[in-house]
Amino acid sequence: MRILIAIGVPRQREAGAAGVVLNHARELERLGHSVECWFIEDVLKRPAKPKRFEALIFAIRLAKRISRAETRFDVVNLHAPWGCAYGVWRKLLRVAGAPPYVMTMQGSEERYVQAMRQEHRKGRAWNFGWQNRVWHRLYHQTMYDLSIRTADYGAVANREGTICVQLKYHRDPGHFWFVPNGVEERFFTAREYTKKSSPHLLYVGSWLDRKGVYYLADAFKLLVQAMPAAQLTVAGCTNPGDHVIAYFAPELRHQVRVLPFVKREEMPAIYAAHDIFVLPSLVEGMPLTLLEAMASGMPVVTTEACGMADVLEDGANGLLVPPADAPALAGAIEQFHNSVELQKQLGQAAQRTMCRYTWECVTQKLEKILMLAVQPGEPN
Repeated sequence: MRILIAIGVPRQREAGAAGVVLNHARELERLGHSVECWFIEDVLKRPAKPKRFEALIFAIRLAKRISRAETRFDVVNLHAPWGCAYGVWRKLLRVAGAPPYVMTMQGSEERYVQAMRQEHRKGRAWNFGWQNRVWHRLYHQTMYDLSIRTADYGAVANREGTICVQLKYHRDPGHFWFVPNGVEERFFTAREYTKKSSPHLLYVGSWLDRKGVYYLADAFKLLVQAMPAAQLTVAGCTNPGDHVIAYFAPELRHQVRVLPFVKREEMPAIYAAHDIFVLPSLVEGMPLTLLEAMASGMPVVTTEACGMADVLEDGANGLLVPPADAPALAGAIEQFHNSVELQKQLGQAAQRTMCRYTWECVTQKLEKILMLAVQPGEPN
């Protein structure tokens, strides 16, 4: 097949969404397909104005570029919400020869709105007052709605999002599938589990309100009361160190290290140098950092929320705590710290679980969906 994968983010392997595209493309090429990837800089040659309409401008120009493409594609895999313009154009005009549209989506916008509305009531959502919610509903959610409704087939990275698509949008389960994200082979490393006087904790990812960063800071304060020498590293947050440090109590800031940017090839060593991985997210698609930490054999503490609970079972291959619960988060970390045997048992189980989530395995699922889309017949 001749496949186009397009997404409205920069081509940067360190970023989660771009990493998904690049890993899918590599594995599809290994399977014998021809793959072309378009990122935001490939479609928008200069910054969009106004900036707040960048997603829509990208979607419209993406649709135009596909329609004018000299090299015809057998199928286009467009990440939500940027497939909305192409989907509407193809559905309304029924253009002969236009390649079928397979949507990829990381998770449910409905869940994001629900989680952040709750955080706004607590004063822990940065930009989710009523004006922002109205804008989100009229603009962002509408783009997602159109992306979902006009797609011929779809792949969603967590089960909750897949079910939401089927129930809210009445899409046939045979056309929308759960396709989890994957992990690179480089993260499967050997790990030694040893008793230490204090844990070296690791958080990897953007420093965002939806990532539960307030609860991470609260949990760390509680943890230091029991383990005064505990250390926390915040890696790949893209924010300046002083911005991140400011979330922690002044007396604890010297125990927090911030690495705003880490090259992809350096990440396995980062995981290896720490004892416990902590991800307090309130809502996710399926975070690559969680899969990488599990593949490295790290004992993992995360929340029982969409995305995380798809791959992690409490007490079997990690520890799950309720979202937005700092005492529970601190308690789970302490539970790992107090038992090297538990670290080893659940860390090794996590690594075994990830053997089923390599990019080679999960991309075969995406390939099946793409092949279904190019089969002769009426689009859904």
